[in-house]
Amino acid sequence: MKIGIVGYPTYGGSGVVATELGMSLAKQGHKVHFISYSQPVRLDVLEPNIYYHEVNVHDYPLFEYQPYELALSSKMVNVALKYKLEVIHVHYAIPHAYAAYMAKLILKDKGVDLPIVTTLHGTDITLVGRNPSYKQAVNFSINHSDVVTSVSESLKQDTLSFFDIKKEIEVIPNFLDLSLYKPDDSCKHTFAEEGEKIITHVSNFRKVKRISDVIEIFHRIQKRIPSVLLMLGDGPEKERARKQAQDLDIADKVKFLGKTSEVERILCISDLFVLPSEKESFGLAALEAMGAGVPVISSNTGGLGEVNLHGITGFTADVGNVEAMSEGGIYILEDSDRHLDFARAARKQAERFAIDKIVPGYLELYEKAIAKSHV
Repeated sequence: MKIGIVGYPTYGGSGVVATELGMSLAKQGHKVHFISYSQPVRLDVLEPNIYYHEVNVHDYPLFEYQPYELALSSKMVNVALKYKLEVIHVHYAIPHAYAAYMAKLILKDKGVDLPIVTTLHGTDITLVGRNPSYKQAVNFSINHSDVVTSVSESLKQDTLSFFDIKKEIEVIPNFLDLSLYKPDDSCKHTFAEEGEKIITHVSNFRKVKRISDVIEIFHRIQKRIPSVLLMLGDGPEKERARKQAQDLDIADKVKFLGKTSEVERILCISDLFVLPSEKESFGLAALEAMGAGVPVISSNTGGLGEVNLHGITGFTADVGNVEAMSEGGIYILEDSDRHLDFARAARKQAERFAIDKIVPGYLELYEKAIAKSHV
């Protein structure tokens, strides 16, 4: 099969999922063409069956903001025609689904019917899509996709409640490659003293991630359990979090590691993962921690409750309830046998989302979309 994949090339969940999906399909022998404004961070272009096509937006004095959607649509058309794509899979509604619809119209004028699969990931619906400036375009783009998926049941219901959707939305959850998570304590001493627990948080440090809650939860846990906090990622709330740690006199125990390519290795030496977000359509970071056998403390917002099972793989609590989250963390960490039970349950839950179990669902949808286009 010849597949086009369009997504953001960043560290965010939608970009990671799009890239990992494409690479998995390429390993199965499918020709996969990535289309974006820069090369996705996790994409290995040296692997067989993987092709990358950069979208170039040229400066023009008339435009205050460069028309990326037009350039993206044109690039989709060119790639589809040159490489005879059979389906195009866009991740994130804005602007990808809208640009894909325009590409579809252009191709139809040339006698080509290219089916569009749109995957909704979260903030394209819960934040950006609700902006009145975009709502009608998002609604139109979803309804004119040939197949629509969402990464959680929660996101599906949010989409149906806020937009006037006529299409069936199929839930295909995010996934992970479990082979990346290999137990290895060799670098644990780099971050923690003997007897200290390692608590970890991974995000883009936006307000929606409630970074101040991460620091406060750790502050409360470390009073009872000797521990350190590893903060992976970067973003606008980072310096505020650093100042908060200083004010709480725990700066020496909070280590900011920035954007690192060693996320899997660090998760494999972690004892607890904290994700108290305001909104999470799925919670891919939590799933990645569970893949490493790490219990999770999280909010119960959005799709997190579908991933982190309360009282089994960790604990969930209402957004902002740092007391309940910190008590849950202490409960897990204070007893080694109890911690082991949670860790095993976390890994077992992660196995339900293994890449080899999820990707076939996308292939079935591609085949369905292609079959419809040939009717």
